[in-house]
Amino acid sequence: MVMSDEVTVQRVLSGIQPTADSYHLGNYLGAVKQWIDLQNGYDAFYFIPNLHAITVDQDPVELRDRTTAGVAQLLALGIDPEKSTIFVQSQVPQHAELAWVLTCLTGFGEASRMTQFKDKSTKRGADRTSAGLFMYPMLMAADILLYSPQLVPVGEDQRQHLELTRNLAERFNSRFGETFVVPDGFIPEGAAKIYDLQEPTAKMSKSGTNPKGIVNLLDAPKTSAKRIKSAVTDNEGVIRFDRENKPGVSNLLVIQSALTGRPVDEIVADYDAAGAQYGALKTDTAAALEAFTTPLKQRYDEFMADPAELKRILDRGAEKAAAVAEPLVADVYAKMGLLR
Repeated sequence: MVMSDEVTVQRVLSGIQPTADSYHLGNYLGAVKQWIDLQNGYDAFYFIPNLHAITVDQDPVELRDRTTAGVAQLLALGIDPEKSTIFVQSQVPQHAELAWVLTCLTGFGEASRMTQFKDKSTKRGADRTSAGLFMYPMLMAADILLYSPQLVPVGEDQRQHLELTRNLAERFNSRFGETFVVPDGFIPEGAAKIYDLQEPTAKMSKSGTNPKGIVNLLDAPKTSAKRIKSAVTDNEGVIRFDRENKPGVSNLLVIQSALTGRPVDEIVADYDAAGAQYGALKTDTAAALEAFTTPLKQRYDEFMADPAELKRILDRGAEKAAAVAEPLVADVYAKMGLLR
């Protein structure tokens, strides 16, 4: 089996799109917080998938700025370029090269069954749906398979894409000889699923129907506090964790717990002892959020004020990523009879 490099510890890979000016609380607590922990025990590859971003219309200047800002936020949150390989997808051309190969190995019906494509194309309509959106899962498969990761942190909404990735790896290995590591998806321990503040049964997402339901990490503390304090709860007035019957209250408890490191049960017990109601829960959650985001914004501003350092980090990351990706793509081309 031809490997892209010698892996002495298990490799983990994940990415986050640059489709907003700021990442939101769900991005951090549901994903990036776990990436930070994983970089201490794994060979970690984290990237900004800006090629995925152009499956929908993007303003070029805005996309470039958001890509840079996304890198600065990851660094400010705690992704360490001395421990992790951090890079931008478009700076490693092997992503696009392998994506075309994998697209040619994917059946049209197989790709058509991807539920995310069906959902998004239905919302946008045929005239506003790009062929790139249809090919999104094959590019995602290339992103993963290029680096031979054993583990890929994924949310439930990406599990179907990971299964396609596994199928394509096995299909290629069967036809052309052992080449790809078949990756496993996993939800890292401690990952918190954060819900929309206005629709607490829906995942917090930049595509949510009400912008007040999202807490952006770079927003001013007053803006975030206002959104926390206007979060939908219920009429019961009792603070307890009950995801099914009290989704809004439970969401605020999870947010406060994740930001403070205190178990939900302990927080609930303190409120119960004090006879506290929702006002206290919201005030304390907003305070915990401000305590987290204030130093984060300071670190972010420091990175953004040093574009030369950001470029150095990305150049080094792209070089390290390409050093892993290129031998694998060369092997794929050779096995398929493609000249390189």
